[in-house]
Amino acid sequence: MAESPNFQSEMRQLLRDRMLDAARTMVVSEGWGAVNMSRIAKEVGISRPVLYKEIGTKQALADALIERETGIYLSGVADTLAEHPADPLAGITAAAEYTLRTAGDNTLIKAVLSARQDADTALLPALVSDAQPVLVRAVDALTITVRDYYRLPQLSDEEITTIVEIMVRLTLSHLFQPTGSVDRAVAQIGAVLAGVFPS
Repeated sequence: MAESPNFQSEMRQLLRDRMLDAARTMVVSEGWGAVNMSRIAKEVGISRPVLYKEIGTKQALADALIERETGIYLSGVADTLAEHPADPLAGITAAAEYTLRTAGDNTLIKAVLSARQDADTALLPALVSDAQPVLVRAVDALTITVRDYYRLPQLSDEEITTIVEIMVRLTLSHLFQPTGSVDRAVAQIGAVLAGVFPS
């Protein structure tokens, strides 16, 4: 009897999650430089060909790991916006604060940032130097979320996208190049957003 497509999809997703979990654990405990496909395959209990078929290259693994982490943050940001249904400025500022504070407790982000202190910087380009995939995904998703929650009929789609992009860029800047406390960063982000948000 043939397996249903839903069952097969669920099993593939479970396998993918186990691969990403194994890679995440290695990054957190040893750094990205210690991650290799053979170790992940052994940890998950599969062959290297299966791993390559499901994930692809090591760079694809990095991209998938970052994509999953980004999705978790975007879900949390959406929940934060929902806590401020009548005040888009407060909601967007709170979303930036959520991101900065949660990232401070995120072991993967800590491991990536600490890699700056040594030669293990291979995972950084996907988040910092080549941040476009993260930036574009965040801006696209949050623009839709902000529009859905707040409507904002006085703003065009382009204007909403601009406001969201300002928040995302500022938040990522404070995350990867902090110059002070989270409170100070949030105050700066709020001040900038207040200047571009319609009264």
